[in-house]
Parts: sequence; structure tokens; C-alpha cells
Amino acid sequence: QVQLVESGGGLVQPGGSLRLSCAASEVPFSLYTMAWYRRGPGKQRELVASITGGGTTNYADTVKGRFTISRDNANKMVYLQMNSLKPEDTAVYYCGGKLPVATTFDSWGQGTQVTVST
Repeated sequence: QVQLVESGGGLVQPGGSLRLSCAASEVPFSLYTMAWYRRGPGKQRELVASITGGGTTNYADTVKGRFTISRDNANKMVYLQMNSLKPEDTAVYYCGGKLPVATTFDSWGQGTQVTVST
């Protein structure tokens, strides 16, 4: 498993932007598929975006066109650029990782709170 630490959450007004970062431990990071999940108030955890080691991305329909996931394999980092934020984006955001052979994400960070409000 990979150790993950998220940062970059906070309070932002609707329409604003935030960039989340996730730092990984000393593993063969480029092999890992990475993702951002979120859990909103009273909601189940949902996949926001994922990116393979080769850079193939996938997004939830609710964030397409607003969020961008990216990674820096050399520095073992993954990012989530969030633009045009809406109140319904309010959630704890978690960074997840897995090797391609795994069926589910099995490495998680502690989460970072994102609040979109006036």
C-alpha cells in the first residue's frame, strides 16, 4: 500500500477555485492508479476522478468540465484542480491509490475538507 497525505482544502465561495494536492510515500508511484473521492454531508462516498499511471483520466458526470485531475510521477504527487465550485461540491475529499491488478482502491489519505459557501 501507498501512504497518502492530502492538502489544499478550505472554504471558498460559489464559483471559486481550489487545488487539492496528494503526496505519496516512497513506492513505485507511476504504477499506481490514483483517484479523488469525496463524501458529502449525509451522502455516500463517490468517485470524483481517477488517473492511471499512463495518464488516462475518468470523471464523474457531476464534475466534468469543472475539475481536472493530474499527476507528477517524478515527485509522487496527484492534484485535483476544482473550478466553478458549487455548494453541492462541499465534502471531505480523499485521495486514493491502487495497483492496476486491484479491483478496489486500498490506500487512502486522511481527507481534506472543502466547503463551498457564501
